[in-house]
Amino acid sequence: MNILYAGSPDISAKVLEDLCELTKKSPDFNIVGVLTNPPSAKGRHKDLIPTEVAQSAIKYNIPVLEPEKLDAELREKVSALNPDILVCFAYGKIFGPKFMALFPQGGINLHPSLLPKYRGCAPVPAAILNQEEETGITVQKLALEMDSGDILLQTKIKLDFTETSESLLNKAAFMGGELLYQVLCNLKDGKVEATPQDSSQATYCEMLKKEDGLIDWKKSAKEICAKIRAFYPWPSSFTTYKDLQLKIHSAKVFNGFANCSENANLSTPVEPGTVLALDKKEGILIQTGEGILAVENLQLQAKKAMNFKDFLNGNKDFIGSKL
Repeated sequence: MNILYAGSPDISAKVLEDLCELTKKSPDFNIVGVLTNPPSAKGRHKDLIPTEVAQSAIKYNIPVLEPEKLDAELREKVSALNPDILVCFAYGKIFGPKFMALFPQGGINLHPSLLPKYRGCAPVPAAILNQEEETGITVQKLALEMDSGDILLQTKIKLDFTETSESLLNKAAFMGGELLYQVLCNLKDGKVEATPQDSSQATYCEMLKKEDGLIDWKKSAKEICAKIRAFYPWPSSFTTYKDLQLKIHSAKVFNGFANCSENANLSTPVEPGTVLALDKKEGILIQTGEGILAVENLQLQAKKAMNFKDFLNGNKDFIGSKL
């Protein structure tokens, strides 16, 4: 079975490398090429750097295709590789019918949600933002309608309300290679069971934008905490302090009063967004619409991220300010 792998970011590179290690143990599988985004300008000198998936493919001596568009020229190059199946995780482009016709066995896609829940491009932040108790990973058939293909394999992941999008995506990547390999083996042996999705139960998540990260301090501490975790590391959650953007990278709901700084009065009603006090163990305490948020790690515009103690050392008047 000749495989063309499609993906771009580091989480997809992890899956590709695991799949390379698994498939090289079997003569039945051969990864004949990798499809990924073109190199992008990075760093001070704006050097063109290949995607993480391209870099992993080069390590395994796999031919790399880096097209701007999935046009006729690209289809000709793919056809020359004689692929049987397309395997995809986090590629970022829509595959049309002409492209999919190049694969006799169609395509499969790894999606980090329990489909049909959270179809779309940001399922991990959506699950965290909505404070789900569980999410999961689905291997589905590629279909022309986004994330609507038959389910081939699905596994659940319990959430404990400490996950960030980064940690949860890393977990999905850690599990993804094995799940895709299991489906490929089932397809080879003719043992795969395809379960159609119930589209009436489908929910959707949209692409995140930078402005979505703005914190509404009238929300509850629990909701704001979920947003901070969901939007880490991108686009990040932020507020404003002295007309500068202040990113909050980690925080938790504050449930105690034991280690507060002297003269801190947490019982007096104040406006949401007011910086109340320092708790020496928990962080900087900020009033919300319901409850108190303890901020652990934050980053002022044009500065480095730092823990709450270091931040206060450089911003002595932060306590008592209004965000």
